[in-house]
Amino acid sequence: MPVQAGSPRSGLRGRLLAAGGALGAALVLGCALPAGAEEATAAPSTRCQVTDPALAELSGLVVMGEQMLALNDGGDQLAVHLLDGACQVVDVHTAAIDPYDPEDLAVGADGTVWVADTGDNNANRPTVALLALRPDGRNSVYRLTYPDGPHDAEALLLAPDGTPYIVTKEILGASSVYRPAAELVDGGTVALAQVAGVGITLTGTPGGPVGQAGQLLVTGGAVSADGRHVALRTYTDAYVWPLTGSDIPAALAGQAERIPLPASPQGEAISFSADNATLVVASEGLPSDVTVVPLTAVAIAAAPPAAEGPVPSFADLTSSGLSPISSALIAAAVATVVVWISGKLRRRP
Repeated sequence: MPVQAGSPRSGLRGRLLAAGGALGAALVLGCALPAGAEEATAAPSTRCQVTDPALAELSGLVVMGEQMLALNDGGDQLAVHLLDGACQVVDVHTAAIDPYDPEDLAVGADGTVWVADTGDNNANRPTVALLALRPDGRNSVYRLTYPDGPHDAEALLLAPDGTPYIVTKEILGASSVYRPAAELVDGGTVALAQVAGVGITLTGTPGGPVGQAGQLLVTGGAVSADGRHVALRTYTDAYVWPLTGSDIPAALAGQAERIPLPASPQGEAISFSADNATLVVASEGLPSDVTVVPLTAVAIAAAPPAAEGPVPSFADLTSSGLSPISSALIAAAVATVVVWISGKLRRRP
C-alpha cells in the first residue's frame, strides 16, 4: 500500500465535542498517576530561536551534540532538518516518501533516523507508518495497524534495543502505548499490540492552544541517549521516568516526575540534551524558542546506573551520509470544559 498523501489539518474539534459524553474513568487500567512537580535544579533557559519558515510547525526534535535534528509537522515530502547551535538550518535531508502526517523523530544507535508518521486528527487512517532513513541512503516504510481502531498519536519512544513505541494523544488524558506485535516488514503492514497505558491528569500549568485540555494531550516523547530516562510531554508539562534496560512498558508503569514547562503556543517537540542532564523542548509557531529545562533532582536520583558502551555522536551520523549535502478521573465538568475548548481551537492543535 502506498503512503497516504495529504495531511488532515482539522478534526480535533469534533473529537473534543464527542468526548463531552464520554464521562467516567479517564485512566488506562493499571498505569500510575504522574507525581507532582519537583523543584528543578535550575531555571529553564532559551538555547536559541527557530525562525526558518520551513519549520513553522516544528513537532520533532533530537539533540545531537551542539546540533539538532528537527522535523516539521505535515507536508507533502519527508524532510529532516539539521540545525546548528544557533537554531539555523544548515542542511536538509529529504526522501522520496509522501508522508500523511509526520509527528515525531528519533535516532537509533545505528544512525537510522526514525519518523513517526502517526498523526490522525480525524481518527480515520486504516494504517499509520514508521519511516526509517538509514545512513547508507536506504529508506523504509513500515505500515502499522492498531488492534482497536484508529488513534491520533504524536509521540515516538525508541527503546535502546531499537524497539519503537507509539504513545497516543487522548483528549481525556488516558494515553495508550503500542509496539509492533511482529517484526517490521518494509512495504508491508504489521499489527500493533497495546503494551502499556499512561494516565495524565490536569496540572494547572498554562500554555498551549486548547486551554486546560492541553495539560492532558501527549504531544511528544524521547529516550535519553544513555538509556537512563524516558520522557513524554504535553502542551504544558514533561513527565520523566527512570528506565532500566529497554523495558519501556515497565518504566511507564512506575511513578513519573512531572516538570512544568514554560508556556508556549503549541509545544510538541522534546529531546534530551547531549549530556542527558536536561530536556530540550520547542513549539510550533515562529519564532520558536528552543528551551533547555533541567531535570529535577528527584528524577536524576531515580535513574539507574548508566549502561556501558559508546553512545553514537552526531559525527557518527553525518559521516555515514545522513545528508547528501553534508554527507486522571474526569467528572461531568469535562463536558463543559471540552465544549468551551472547542470554540477556541486553532486551525490545528
